[in-house]
Amino acid sequence: MTHFVVTALDASRSLPLHALGELIEHSAHRLHAQVAERAEHGTGVRAVLESGSTEPARAHAVNLRRSLAQDAAAAGVRLDLAVQPSDLRRPPRLLVMDMDSTLITIEVIDELARRHGVGAEVAAITERAMRGELDFEASLRARVHKLAGLPASALDAVAASLELSPGAAELIAAMQARGVAVAIASGGFSFAADLLRQRLGLTAAFSNQLELSAGALTGRVLGNVVTAERKAEVVHELAAAAGVTPQEAVAIGDGANDRLMLAAAGFGVAFRAKPALAAVADATIDHGGLERVLEMLD
Repeated sequence: MTHFVVTALDASRSLPLHALGELIEHSAHRLHAQVAERAEHGTGVRAVLESGSTEPARAHAVNLRRSLAQDAAAAGVRLDLAVQPSDLRRPPRLLVMDMDSTLITIEVIDELARRHGVGAEVAAITERAMRGELDFEASLRARVHKLAGLPASALDAVAASLELSPGAAELIAAMQARGVAVAIASGGFSFAADLLRQRLGLTAAFSNQLELSAGALTGRVLGNVVTAERKAEVVHELAAAAGVTPQEAVAIGDGANDRLMLAAAGFGVAFRAKPALAAVADATIDHGGLERVLEMLD
């Protein structure tokens, strides 16, 4: 038998905790799993499930989470959920986060495009890329091309206006207090990522550099683009540098470009994510803030 740890956090506290526990049991039974134990945990319930499934443990955990999410939605309950095979749970030693719409509230490229009068064109390309409908590198270069001529002062203005996502500061501070290395792996831009690295005291930031000439963007990206594959490599590289295993890493993202990064880490969290990412994540946070990662890990 394989054991799975379920953390179900009720954003609206719309169900009594005993009823939330019963919802977990019902959902588990649909996939031939049994609840071995359950208890109150933070703003919800922590349960341990037993399953005799021959499916790979991490894949089965994702299916258990999907089943519970479907039942919760049918009952009108807003849950943030995590399901992990118990033997794969590790104390976190590394946290790698996407930047746009994850660590911060906006898509930086969309804000730059808005200031340049090409917002609708760029936003349409961004959405298709985040849903996995377009190759990320090609779509990024196409979007950046539309920014040609944007003054460098616009980058400074956007950088000054960046807001952290709810719970981000709390999550990062708690992780750093535990000695966890925290880094950014972003398909976004270095002028924003490097500022956040300095502001938050992060270990590293991997992102794309926009080319400037005569005080304006040229519409080109310098060097190699940070792709989905590169994000996964970052998890492995940072883990090796920290002397830990990727299984001890947590990765958080919101788009299809984060799938490989989440798969590379021991615990992958989809934060207010597109369906393509939410479908494969160990955990989904759709209602609460990023501080909920702490409840899921504790």
